[in-house]
Amino acid sequence: MILTIRLHEVLRSTLTTPSRDLVTRTTGAAVRVTIERAIQETGSPATHLDFAAVGLIDFSCADEVVAKLLRLTAGDHFVVLRGLDDTQAEAIDHVLERQDLTVTVLSREGGCRVLGRVTPDQLAAFEAVQTWGPGTAERLAERIGWTVDRAADALQSLALRRLVLAASGTYAPLPLQ
Repeated sequence: MILTIRLHEVLRSTLTTPSRDLVTRTTGAAVRVTIERAIQETGSPATHLDFAAVGLIDFSCADEVVAKLLRLTAGDHFVVLRGLDDTQAEAIDHVLERQDLTVTVLSREGGCRVLGRVTPDQLAAFEAVQTWGPGTAERLAERIGWTVDRAADALQSLALRRLVLAASGTYAPLPLQ
């Protein structure tokens, strides 16, 4: 089961003055606490944060809502962002890059990408898993002309960053539905 949290609804229930914008550290912290509580209550292994009806997100809220949530969620919990516009994605990417964090983003067109800090090998492996689906390091190495060790390193780092699912030597895209 995937928990979907529509951030505009959290904003509406959290703020005394209605706003579409995620601005100020205090607002971001209040929104994050609400998200954390929902994750704990449901026990869901994955959370989608939906930014579709949110306006602006400043750096302090990107830090409070996204970066801190990524650091605080347990190792097997996956966070996916969706409904981001370019300005929101830019703010979140800036914050994650500085903190050596990454997150999967489901674009409005349906494809996936990564925000935050990734190496070229990690990005190539992420895109390969998204394109070809589940596979092993051997399969990835064969398809893109890498050594098995290089493919295994890239895939394992993606799993540690919670950008792919890893089980019994197979790496798969995150659940998006």
